Amino acid sequence: MRPPHIALAVLVTAVWGVNFVVIEVGLGHFPPLLFSALRFLVAALPAVFLVGRPKVAWKWIVGVGLALGVAKFGLLFIGMDRGMPAGLSSLVLQVQAVFTALFAALALGERPGRTRVLGMLIALVGIAVAAVDEGAGGPVLAFCLVIAAAACWGVSNVLTRKAAPPDSLNFMVWVSTVPVLPLLGLSLLFEGWDRDADALAALDWSGAGIIAYVAWVTTVFGFGAWGFLLRHHPASSVAPFTLLVPVFGMSSAALLLDESVSPLRWCAAALLVGGVALTSLAGTRRADGGSDVLDGYRSRASEHA
Repeated sequence: MRPPHIALAVLVTAVWGVNFVVIEVGLGHFPPLLFSALRFLVAALPAVFLVGRPKVAWKWIVGVGLALGVAKFGLLFIGMDRGMPAGLSSLVLQVQAVFTALFAALALGERPGRTRVLGMLIALVGIAVAAVDEGAGGPVLAFCLVIAAAACWGVSNVLTRKAAPPDSLNFMVWVSTVPVLPLLGLSLLFEGWDRDADALAALDWSGAGIIAYVAWVTTVFGFGAWGFLLRHHPASSVAPFTLLVPVFGMSSAALLLDESVSPLRWCAAALLVGGVALTSLAGTRRADGGSDVLDGYRSRASEHA
């Protein structure tokens, strides 16, 4: 990759990492389900009128929209609202690579090789270490909600792989149209009309900027730039940059939110990032005896925001 493209890849991962800090701040303005609904509403409009018609079947758009938009982001936002730190969330969410490998084995007949199995085990040890660290002074339920969000992300990754969208930006913009009404309905049901109305009535420039960042910067710019890189370079060259997301997430949370990072958490980070690297970059064996190296990583990498 040329230096300008390397810089662009690092910029996108920095945007996605800092996004966790922005979410943390945004949860002070909006209830979590309403916040997530607004994020997808603004990401979809007006972009949906600019990207053209969907290029995959609606069943994949709806499936990914529900798994990624409603389940994954809904659980993530609720978990962070319940006290899961932004930096730790950016790290723990990366266990999605393990869930993706497991679900791909069940649904797509992929048999993980020894290196991938080793990576999965190392990543799970990292999650266990993070759980011990968080359990010593943090809300266990919030930790579990983010783990559940990672599992839902794994489901959406497998669905995205089955969909095989030729244009990642077009796909994600149309996917963003799906979660809006379900999330609004869930927000009204569980968060209440009064709380939602108060949050919208108190909307100021700060809140609007937060929505704009999570919708336009992380989604429209992030997906667009990532799609550009994937069109010009092999996935094997681009995908490893996503391992920088928790690095930027934890660093920005420490700098901007004054989140402390204990030695145990750094240990968990090293184990999890190393395990995810092995899980993501190792090849898989298909049921027909063939080999897929990095197959499907494109879809996982394009959904980090």
